[in-house]
Amino acid sequence: MFELTQDHEDFRRVVRDFAEGEIAPHVEQWDRESHFPVHLVPKMGELGLFGLEAPEEFGGAGMEGEGFSYLCVAIEELGRVDQAMGITLEAGVGLGINPIQTYGTQEQKEQWLPDLLAGRALAGFGLTEPEAGSDAGATKTRARLEDGEWVVDGAKAFITNSGTDITSVVTVTARTGETADGKAEISAIIVPNGTPGFTVEPAYRKLGWHISDTHGLTFEGARVPESNLLGERGHGFKQFLKTLDDGRIAIAALAVGCLQRMLEETTRYSQERLAFGRPIAVNQGVSFQVADIALMTEVARTLTYKAAWLKEQQHAGKRSVAEVKQAAAMAKLYSTEAAVTATRMATQIFGGNGFMEEYPVARFYRDAKILEIGEGTSEVQRMLIARGLGLPA
Repeated sequence: MFELTQDHEDFRRVVRDFAEGEIAPHVEQWDRESHFPVHLVPKMGELGLFGLEAPEEFGGAGMEGEGFSYLCVAIEELGRVDQAMGITLEAGVGLGINPIQTYGTQEQKEQWLPDLLAGRALAGFGLTEPEAGSDAGATKTRARLEDGEWVVDGAKAFITNSGTDITSVVTVTARTGETADGKAEISAIIVPNGTPGFTVEPAYRKLGWHISDTHGLTFEGARVPESNLLGERGHGFKQFLKTLDDGRIAIAALAVGCLQRMLEETTRYSQERLAFGRPIAVNQGVSFQVADIALMTEVARTLTYKAAWLKEQQHAGKRSVAEVKQAAAMAKLYSTEAAVTATRMATQIFGGNGFMEEYPVARFYRDAKILEIGEGTSEVQRMLIARGLGLPA
């Protein structure tokens, strides 16, 4: 059965020290100013956080099939200090690096992976559109072949890591034709930053994740070489579904980091805050809520790392794709909804202080909601779980 090893826990300590030393002292100001600390990305690269699952030949740790649980530990620990920095790593690996590493040609890997794995660059993944979110098959962005080049026209929305000073490339899904049965043929195309006709729109004003870099993208006759096709033509839909399966486990790990922080904050505050001359923890109305947060944290962590273990077992040929898909959906659904509930409860326990930005529970409350939406909404997860049980799609 799965369990985290001493190596995992030693690695956790390294990432926690980094998060508490490099992020925690500045996070309130960065959040207030919506500042993305781009200088931390190379430092995360020096720790090897972007290359845990990547081959050594491109600068990775060489733990293909074994590094995913370590990545989840890193995301959890960054997310415990700040959710936005956690999603920077999650998206940088799961949406930026993994598609190129999994489906790229040798030339594409050699061109893009070394800088991405070292943290010298970031990459984004352009899937969501203004009118195509959960219904990704409704993609309107188009790409046509013309004189040996893909010409891309369309728009993408809510794309993480797409507009930083070190963003090197965005992989976008686009309609490249029609299948034999008349459905949209969806392919994935690599579009480098700075390509004429590729515009990064101004950063969004967001409810949460203020530190994270998030932009809309527009493409107006953006031309890239035909060789920038990622994977097989017409397989873009299958590719991003596989990408999202892995990403759901990583998002669950981010939610675990949120839950762990809420448990620590409410445990401490309920013992320090006095009301009627006694710590508020003596009141069952408070202590029971803290107990519930502890329970949610334990369940979420168990579901998440079981799913991560199953993914690693699948890579070794010991588990099926269906098992991993079901476990990922369950971990993502439970952990993210629990994080939203826990931040609401923590804000209630903190009372008026919980509504003040000087206390971290306010920031975590704002940040938590997107966890139920990104990389597949809660409704989509329930649909996948039901389908996995053999119920009608």
